[in-house]
Amino acid sequence: MVLFVSDLDNTLIYSYKHEIGKAKRCVEIYQGREVSFLTEKTYQLLSELKKRIGIVPVTTRTMEQYYRIDLGIGKFRYALTCNGGVLLVNGEREQTWYEKSLEMVESSKTELQQAARCLERIKDRTFEVRLIEELFLFTKCRHSQIAARQLQENLQLRFADTLTNGEKLYVVPKVLNKGMALQRLRAYTGALRVFAAGDSVFDLPMLEQADLAIAPAAFGQMEEFCLRKGQIYLMPGNRVFSEELLEFLFGYI
Repeated sequence: MVLFVSDLDNTLIYSYKHEIGKAKRCVEIYQGREVSFLTEKTYQLLSELKKRIGIVPVTTRTMEQYYRIDLGIGKFRYALTCNGGVLLVNGEREQTWYEKSLEMVESSKTELQQAARCLERIKDRTFEVRLIEELFLFTKCRHSQIAARQLQENLQLRFADTLTNGEKLYVVPKVLNKGMALQRLRAYTGALRVFAAGDSVFDLPMLEQADLAIAPAAFGQMEEFCLRKGQIYLMPGNRVFSEELLEFLFGYI
């Protein structure tokens, strides 16, 4: 079995805030608004790719957030949500996988509780502090990077990482990363070869574990990029990343 594991947001789909041209289709509606889009070229390439290999979305989104997305190419046999903590098989949660995830993050519980108390006291927080599926913390802050540094320094976290994406702030157990999820997925599916694509620090562990990985040009400017161990190809950035990565991938299948 050959798999293509891919992040969703800013890798395959884009929010309404991103300019991806007029030839696009809506793939997500939230509270009556069109919020995420796929370019027509990406849609065509994904449709063809799905006929050849298995496509596995891998996202930090919750199950509910993932269910809002419809790429228009049919359901996927496998999908990983909650940063790999939840495996969906034909759209249904695989309970054994989830129970193993809970077991894996057990050593991080004390630090997550401490982090939650600290986050509750942050004055520039703009969203409630949520414990997602008993796996990791999520909130939003006006200055998320400052808040993340304060958490690391004040709590001296050993079992959890603080990660940011814009205003979004996550406190995630170190074992709950997309790279570990990919290792587990290989064992679960028996995949012989895995391609991967992603655009952020969340995706780096997954890209490291893949046989071949694809990232946008800006990825090379990330400080964490020097930690890479796998074969990661950076796209030129001349067009929408989703189109570049899929056309590149067709040269390997």
